[in-house]
Amino acid sequence: MTPWLRNIATAFVLLSFGGSLSAQRIDPNDSIRISLSGRSIVTAVPFLLISPDARSGAMGDVGAASSPDINSQHWNAAKYPFIRDRYGMSVTYSPWLRTLVPDMNLLYLAGYYRVDDLSAFAGSLRFFSLGTVHFRESSDDPGIPYNPNEYAIDLSYSRKLSEHFSLAVTGRYIRSDLTQGYSGTGASRASPANSGAADVSMYYARDLKALSGTEGSSFALGMNISNIGAKLSYSQNLDAKDFLPANLRLGGAYTLQVDRHNEVTVLLDFNKLLVPTPQLRDTSASSRDPKEMEVMESIFSSFSDAPGGFSEEMREIYISAGLEYWYNQTFAVRGGYFHENKYKGGRQYFTLGAGLRFNVFEIDFSYLLPSANNATNPLKNTLRFTLKFNFSEYMSRQSTTPSSP
Repeated sequence: MTPWLRNIATAFVLLSFGGSLSAQRIDPNDSIRISLSGRSIVTAVPFLLISPDARSGAMGDVGAASSPDINSQHWNAAKYPFIRDRYGMSVTYSPWLRTLVPDMNLLYLAGYYRVDDLSAFAGSLRFFSLGTVHFRESSDDPGIPYNPNEYAIDLSYSRKLSEHFSLAVTGRYIRSDLTQGYSGTGASRASPANSGAADVSMYYARDLKALSGTEGSSFALGMNISNIGAKLSYSQNLDAKDFLPANLRLGGAYTLQVDRHNEVTVLLDFNKLLVPTPQLRDTSASSRDPKEMEVMESIFSSFSDAPGGFSEEMREIYISAGLEYWYNQTFAVRGGYFHENKYKGGRQYFTLGAGLRFNVFEIDFSYLLPSANNATNPLKNTLRFTLKFNFSEYMSRQSTTPSSP
């Protein structure tokens, strides 16, 4: 990737996550400050990690073990065999970073089909528009408008291996076009980046009554290893490649059925990027750039490569916690909190939201509020809207409707 294009890509990465940006000048010789503030992990196509739906977005971005729904494709595709309905689809629209950019947005389409009581197929399309960008050769150049965008297409297959446990595999095609062919004066021609990736996920759910006699309670555990795939390159320089945001998500959920009308679920997720940590500068000949690693090598080394040791590895884990309340399975109120270490991106915010089921439709929305010490976060006031349509419910209603004489 040419230097100017790398700068553009890095800017989009930082904007996509909305982390706290510091204007401090870091002394390269100050190893302590570099250790604390100079090793935020940056990858290509970070839009793959953005929470795409309003339900999970309202609960602090949890989803590994939440109850199955149409948007499980992103969080844990292994949940689909446990979903009650036969098939359905949803659409989510998220205006993104509107305090900074007026026309950036994320569109997410998802759908599934449960083949039988044991298996299901699902698919999704995620389209991230970065708005209109003007590329200029000089300060007085009016510039040429472009519309950078990125998208990913997924297809998954999931299957129950027992009454309580399921596995899933997901294939993904990724395309990132940050410049639409613009190269600038004297620069090598840039091109869209393409890659493929895979997810492996599992889900375990059980009614606690069978284990302890507790009436109306259940728990679930989930794991998703996502975005395992070839590195991306925006130029013909095959050595200039960037890692995909490979990620390990582990989560649990506990649901209490208070009575036949009221249900409460508590959820918790832990995430860690399976990508090399940027290293301290080392002038020795034996020093190796982590970007030279192969994908599988980088995944395994990501658990022990932080120069700060175990304490820094722990700082690279970000946490999501959520709460969901349903009344009569018709109206939901949700809340959550997302925490990322201040030295690893600094995203810290609360989330709120609600959901409403009406006949064959379900509508969700979420709202993001930065924490007090993160008030300048450009993600503040982020809204998400999701509309779900249950075709199975619709078809059953149609079949029971008397025909006209």
